[in-house]
Amino acid sequence: MGSSKQLLHIGILSSPGLGHIIPVVTLGNRLATFHNVSVTVFVITSGSSVAETEILKSAHKSKMIDVVEIPAVDISNLIDSNTKTVTQLCMLVRETLCVVKSVIFAMKHLLDALIVDIFTTEALSIAKEFGLPNYVYIPTNAWFTALTVYCPVLDKEIEGQYVDHKEPLKIPGCKPVRPEDVSDPLLDRNDQVYREYLKVLGIGFCLSDGILMNTWEDAEAGSLKALRENEILKAIVKSPVYPVGPLIRPEQQIIDGDDDGNNSVLNWLDKQIPNSVLYISFGSGGTLSSKQLTELAFGLELSHQKFIWVVRPPSEDGADKLYFTTGDQGENTPEYLPEGFQTRTKDFGLVIQMWTDQTRILSHPSVGGFLTHCGWNSSIESITNGLPMIAWPLYAEQRQNATMLTEELRVAVGPKVLPTKEVVEREEIEQLVRMVMQYKEGIELKENVKKLKMSAEKALSIGGSSHDSMCQVLKDIEKRSIHGCKNIKV
Repeated sequence: MGSSKQLLHIGILSSPGLGHIIPVVTLGNRLATFHNVSVTVFVITSGSSVAETEILKSAHKSKMIDVVEIPAVDISNLIDSNTKTVTQLCMLVRETLCVVKSVIFAMKHLLDALIVDIFTTEALSIAKEFGLPNYVYIPTNAWFTALTVYCPVLDKEIEGQYVDHKEPLKIPGCKPVRPEDVSDPLLDRNDQVYREYLKVLGIGFCLSDGILMNTWEDAEAGSLKALRENEILKAIVKSPVYPVGPLIRPEQQIIDGDDDGNNSVLNWLDKQIPNSVLYISFGSGGTLSSKQLTELAFGLELSHQKFIWVVRPPSEDGADKLYFTTGDQGENTPEYLPEGFQTRTKDFGLVIQMWTDQTRILSHPSVGGFLTHCGWNSSIESITNGLPMIAWPLYAEQRQNATMLTEELRVAVGPKVLPTKEVVEREEIEQLVRMVMQYKEGIELKENVKKLKMSAEKALSIGGSSHDSMCQVLKDIEKRSIHGCKNIKV
């Protein structure tokens, strides 16, 4: 269990949003449970998400880590209706940093190190000021990290928009990235979000003492080797790279705000045949257009495949519009679904509104596949439960994740065109569902994901690559602390 010689006290800072809070809390739990570390998680909260509130309530109850909530300051005077979600995120964190500094300064038990997440890298200056060893936690994969690292070079070499570029974007030592697969902040180089993204990520790669990633050696040997050994990338990433994943929430850390709803879902699953149910969810904030939601409904109906579908109202204004308000419940019978859909599918389908207990559902033996938005948290939850996927990317880095899942790891299939570009018709959806759940292709996917699951378990076991990598981080913290660069108050 304990890999460090003394009880280190490590702080981890999270930006708002479930996609950031969940992996940070999970990292904290891993350090506390398997490495005998005292952990305080500082969470900058949005204050507007029901699901975020429930996740934090569950984290408080677990008692494995201390959670300190830091309400974000009001930035309504700095943004308007056109401000992108990532821009809002960066500005919200930046305006709250003075509060973060005060909270850390006031702590009775001073920190030995500070880990910041990908959107709180500007807090590295606070760690430097306090003389703390500091690290960045990137809760996604090495291929995405390599593209982000190399962006300042691409920014100088490529004219115009990346998405208009005819050739794949080349990253030294890594698989090239198709222009249409770049993460959302890179889609429009004229928007403020592009400048914010380069600034925030650049700080993390230049100033930190190390970079932790939620991936593992067997899954991404090539990209990890490039980040460590390629001279061009090493000139940008001056810090050691530590793959410490795949880290997922244990079941006891899931939200428990809707016990009756969760129990009804599990009771329904208990009555189904093993591996017979397709789970459909677009993450903590993903939404579909009205037309796409209708086509998905009819595709599921045509397939006659058992399913659980987490639905939320459609949006015509972008797939991430619910990022800061995840978890608000809707009416009992969603009016945005096709008329009579729930009646016609009542014998083989279950519709859940807005939010549910994904960890328990994916681990249930009746579930045999996952139609997912390809957020990295959901992707590795699917892999570690041995479930093949239908890749349906919506925003952020999900398109690049989807390409990795379908082409590199070969644990997923996807529609012929990106769902963000064109509406996927019901007939293709029916075919994708049958492919994963019924046809020969699904058997091959299951075999691939089974092997990947086993390699993930090996990586996290004592003596495994990710376990050893985390031990190296803690040894680095101890070494820097011994040399006297900790707990300096100013």
